Amino acid sequence: MAHRYFTTDITGTTAHLSGPDAEHLARVLRAKPGQRVTLCDGAGYDYAAAITDIAPRCVTLKILETAINVTEPVLKAHMFIGMARGERMDWAIQKTVELGATAIWPFYSENTVVKPKNDAEKTERFCRIAAEAAKQAGRGILPVVHPPLGFGEMLQQATQSPLALFCYEEGGRPLTATVAGEGEIAVITGPEGGFTPAEARQAEDAGCAIIGLGPRILRSETAPVAVLAALMVLNGDMETP
Repeated sequence: MAHRYFTTDITGTTAHLSGPDAEHLARVLRAKPGQRVTLCDGAGYDYAAAITDIAPRCVTLKILETAINVTEPVLKAHMFIGMARGERMDWAIQKTVELGATAIWPFYSENTVVKPKNDAEKTERFCRIAAEAAKQAGRGILPVVHPPLGFGEMLQQATQSPLALFCYEEGGRPLTATVAGEGEIAVITGPEGGFTPAEARQAEDAGCAIIGLGPRILRSETAPVAVLAALMVLNGDMETP
């Protein structure tokens, strides 16, 4: 499989890669002119391309073929994930991007173990993780990881979607009885300490659907992945095109 890179620097039949992607091709892979890669413009189009000139700072490529990317799910899922420590958050972002998340919104709530600190650095790292996951999964878009929000800000953003699911460990409506072929959805999952009853009431008052995820308690990094996988199955987005 050809290596995959995202770029918007495409003009006619010429494309350019710069920054870490150029260094990866030049210094890590030691690519040569003529070698083929797959480019994606982040807007749903893939390009078969051949390297014409390579340097650590810039790689120039010739576009050989253009095709519509077929990996993007019909469901547009905005994932609101309670902040978790270290690799737990990294894992949740990586796996939800692989599964087809459209965007990811980390947030802080009352029982969040991680405190608001170095959020710009965290966001930069999360974006790198999302980009690598999107490349690996053959995504047609590059999902955005937004800076962390507070709980109230998160609810305001989530309820802009036609349906916002608030996944509550104390139970709620079944997922299968709540979702019915939506084209856009927001999924809210909690931090390591879970949601408080007051937060669940606040979410319901804001218009969220309170749902349960069965009799087992899922870890903070497991819940968003499990819910998104279930939604993709219910929406038919796990079938091969």
